[in-house]
Amino acid sequence: MCGIAGYIGQRNAVEVAVDQLRRLEYRGYDSAGVAVQVGSEIEIVKKAGTIRFLTEELASNPKDGRCAIGHSRWATHGGPTDANAHPHFDQDQHIALIHNGIIENYAELKDEMIARGHTFRSQTDSEVAAYVIGDEYRHGGTLLDAVRRAVRRFRGAYALVVVSDSEPETIVAARNASPLIIGFGEGENLLASDIPALLPYTRSVMALEEGHLAEITRDTVKIIDGDGHHVPLAPQHIDWDIAAAERGGYDHFMLKEIHEQPEVIRACLAGRIDGKGGVRLEGVFSDNVWNEIDRVNIIACGTAYHAGLMGKHLFEKLLRLPTDVYYSSEFRYGDPVLSPRSLAIFVSQSGETADTLAALRLCKSRRIRTLGIVNVVGSSIARECDRTIATQAGPEISVASTKAYTAQVIVLSLLALHIAQVQETPGLRVADWLSELQLLPGHAAKVLEVEESVKALAEQLKDMPLCFFLGRGADAYVGYEGALKLKEIAYIPTQESPAGEMKHGPLALIQAGVVSLFGATDPATTDKVVSNIKEVQARSGTVLAVTSDTTGAIKKAADLVIEFAPTKFDFLNALLSVIPMQLLAYYVAKLNGCSIDQPRNLAKSVTVE
Repeated sequence: MCGIAGYIGQRNAVEVAVDQLRRLEYRGYDSAGVAVQVGSEIEIVKKAGTIRFLTEELASNPKDGRCAIGHSRWATHGGPTDANAHPHFDQDQHIALIHNGIIENYAELKDEMIARGHTFRSQTDSEVAAYVIGDEYRHGGTLLDAVRRAVRRFRGAYALVVVSDSEPETIVAARNASPLIIGFGEGENLLASDIPALLPYTRSVMALEEGHLAEITRDTVKIIDGDGHHVPLAPQHIDWDIAAAERGGYDHFMLKEIHEQPEVIRACLAGRIDGKGGVRLEGVFSDNVWNEIDRVNIIACGTAYHAGLMGKHLFEKLLRLPTDVYYSSEFRYGDPVLSPRSLAIFVSQSGETADTLAALRLCKSRRIRTLGIVNVVGSSIARECDRTIATQAGPEISVASTKAYTAQVIVLSLLALHIAQVQETPGLRVADWLSELQLLPGHAAKVLEVEESVKALAEQLKDMPLCFFLGRGADAYVGYEGALKLKEIAYIPTQESPAGEMKHGPLALIQAGVVSLFGATDPATTDKVVSNIKEVQARSGTVLAVTSDTTGAIKKAADLVIEFAPTKFDFLNALLSVIPMQLLAYYVAKLNGCSIDQPRNLAKSVTVE
């Protein structure tokens, strides 16, 4: 999730592009750069770090031109360095490119280029895209023609923006999955990865559609589809104020991030499923290590801990691999038993969580293999673990984590399938799981359609004095995360446990007005869950079920129901059920006038023990 900016017109293009990037810094802040047309050449200025470092460089080395593109990076391929920062030149330094997304087949394209004698300056997939476009440009035609031919060679998600020294004051853009917005002005035109960057300059905007390309000059915007056919322009007028626009029109970042989950799942999978129905995880341990490991310890805090519980469920169910999940804050004080053949997995959105770092350093001191699952490339956990997998969820602004949880569970799922692939686990068809994972973004988008019904339920339940979150198996684990969201932002007390544990004490708290939210997505436990529902109702409790049950049994038993269509795997159904729980927490908090993005007493990255 990188920030993309572009301007062509009568103003100082570098100043406009940098201003746009400031408004998009929430999308990426590992590095930033601009490419500007100066005379007959393209000049690039880029620096690792926040946009402040770029502006300091430009202050000492100012650039002036009327056409510029800019980029703020959220690192995926290659660390946050000057060399890996965007923009990237092609092999002959005649075109410059910025890119948001992932080119899944970059490795084979890079090998092809290397075999032809080209050398690369960075570790990024984006530079490979620049080289491919440069290669196509040599074959003739306009820059738009070259980009259209090149994108046919790409697999993955991308928003590409390209300029050439041979076509002054022309910007070409292409979109596949990653967003691009065009802004229309008088004697000037712009583009960006999100609307907030455009609003100081124009209120007339148009989203570039999937598979379409655009050619932008000062006075014209031309859009074509992948076959070269012209597409009519359809600008829209935007009335948002700038503060709302930074949230994409949503009232809060939390709601925006809930709605980003289909895109996040897609980004998390991008480049990690090969064309042969297998998992491709770069930078993890070699195959012999996976065959040697006899135990997994997942160590995390809060939401990441709950994601770890889902990892445990999958590792043990699919791989029969013993897995323990520890709270980071308790791990080192419990004098953990660590086998030399074990693997310690550290899960953290920020990669800076102090308790998790302390646990990591304990494992390192005992020479235990360590693997990080983090969202921030270049963070302390990412640097200190033996190996790291980036969740690729993009920046998460709201303190209450939503999309990072989903991405962490997806990465743990891919890791389990990767191990199964290496170990050739009997009876497990990895390709079937991967096929269903690739459909998951669409399933998540459908689940988001329950939002209006969740709003209505929030009106009914906003005054509940206590809410139980109950389920069995993976549903119980997701319930822990749903409960955390409700207590974090709506300040409503919760009690969360496996449904079968209710009768061992917590049932004493059930009375009229108390709500019990049941996750009910596993057909194997439907009968047991219905029995647990009856136990609650017999004590005058209200039951809300979040379910993918197709038999009607759950709907018939519960007082209130949120339904969504099932996938082929119960585990994925359970994961999807977190979306209605997040929405319920959000709307209850909103109705009760709570501070949602910055809830009381909490911080986004907990850097103290």
